[in-house]
Amino acid sequence: MSIIEFLLIGVGLAMDAFAVACCRGVEMKKFAWKNAVLIALFFGFFQALMPLIGWAAGYQFQKYIMAVDHYIAFGLLALLGLKMIYDGIKKDKNEKCPSKFSFWTLLVLSIATSIDALVVGITFAFINANIWIAISIIGSVTFLLSFIGVWLGQKIGTKLKGFAEIAGGIILILIGTKILLEHLSVISF
Repeated sequence: MSIIEFLLIGVGLAMDAFAVACCRGVEMKKFAWKNAVLIALFFGFFQALMPLIGWAAGYQFQKYIMAVDHYIAFGLLALLGLKMIYDGIKKDKNEKCPSKFSFWTLLVLSIATSIDALVVGITFAFINANIWIAISIIGSVTFLLSFIGVWLGQKIGTKLKGFAEIAGGIILILIGTKILLEHLSVISF
């Protein structure tokens, strides 16, 4: 995989964290650098950790499913992308940003927003992606977008949440489609 593909996957995966970071920013009466950096660090760390865990698990099974790994990678990324698009379109009026800012809340939110990265990590094992480059980029992109999310949330609120999830879903579906087409020798990049 290329650096551009890792960046696109990083952006796609970071959209949940971005949306939650916007929520956290909405709660701030005044922008707090310390809180923004802390939120971004948590989200970036877990978004990098989960693909590593997924890759380690997927690597154990890679030899058994090598013949169909591209179908699995496409399926996982497509399902994840479709779920993100659905969540971005769905308007839940009862959905609220968590109001409590604590270590435990931040930990739970970081894990919850990075579960999809675990699935992507499994696909990295199937396609023999360089996991160290992948997690470095994914963690950095998530850190940056989460920090921006806190700032934007404090400035303009959560209006970007739905758009961010839809865009992230589309990116993941496109990457999955590219992986499938490459393995079927329909295209080559």
